Amino acid sequence: MRDSEEALIFQNVRKSFSGKVAVDGVSFSIKKGEIVALLGPNGSGKTTSLRIAAGLLTPESGTVLVFGEPAGSEKARRMVSYLPEDAGIYDRLTGYENLLFYAMVFYGRSERAENTAKLGAELTGLGEEINRPAGVMSRGMKRRIALARTLMLGTPLILLDEPTSGLDVFSAVEVRKSIMEHSRKTGASVLMSSHNMLEVERLCDRAILMHKGKIVEEGKPQEIVEKYEAGDLEEAFVKALRKR
Repeated sequence: MRDSEEALIFQNVRKSFSGKVAVDGVSFSIKKGEIVALLGPNGSGKTTSLRIAAGLLTPESGTVLVFGEPAGSEKARRMVSYLPEDAGIYDRLTGYENLLFYAMVFYGRSERAENTAKLGAELTGLGEEINRPAGVMSRGMKRRIALARTLMLGTPLILLDEPTSGLDVFSAVEVRKSIMEHSRKTGASVLMSSHNMLEVERLCDRAILMHKGKIVEEGKPQEIVEKYEAGDLEEAFVKALRKR
C-alpha cells in the first residue's frame, strides 16, 4: 500500500540459477526518497536483486514488497521503472521519437504520451540535440535518453543497473545530476547498482555491499569508510571483503 514508509523491502530473499545461488538470504529496506547503491563485484547478486525488485524474477523464498505490495503484482509494477545496464534505444528514430514511442507504449496515442515525452526530453538536458537520429549520437547521449525514458514515467521507485557504465566523465556527471535532481524534485526512491565507489559516495544516501549473494556491509558511505578506517569507500569495501 502506498502509505508504507518503505519503498522497497527485501526479507530473507533467495534466488538461484541451475543450482548456483545468486542471492542468498538478502534482507534490506529502502525508505521513501532515498538513493541507495548496491555495490559488489560481478556475480555478487546486484542485477538479480534489481530484477527481483522489478518483478522480472521470482525468488525461491523470502518476501519482496514495493510500497507494501508484492513485487511483480500489477499494483507493484505500476510503481516501478527499471533501467537495465544494456538498455538500448532505436537508432533509426530521433531521440525525441524514442521517448514518444516509449510513452505511447504506456499511454497510447494521447496527449498524456506527448506530455510525457516532452518531460523526458527536458530530463535529458540535450536541448535541440534530442531531435538528431539516435544512430549518430554518442554513447553518453544515448544513455541519457534511456535514463530519461525511465524517469519520465514518474514512478515512485526507480531501479537503475549501472547507470553510468562505460560513460566518459562528462556524461557520467550529467547522468548522476539527473538522478539526484529527479529524486529530490519528485521524492522518488532509487536503488542502483554501481562499480564506481566515488559515484556512490557523492550520490547515495546509503550503500549496500554485496559479495557472493550476501550482504557484507550496509550504511551511509562515510560511516562505512570510518568504520573500516579507510581513505575512501573503495578501500573500505576491500577491507570488508577481507574480513569475510
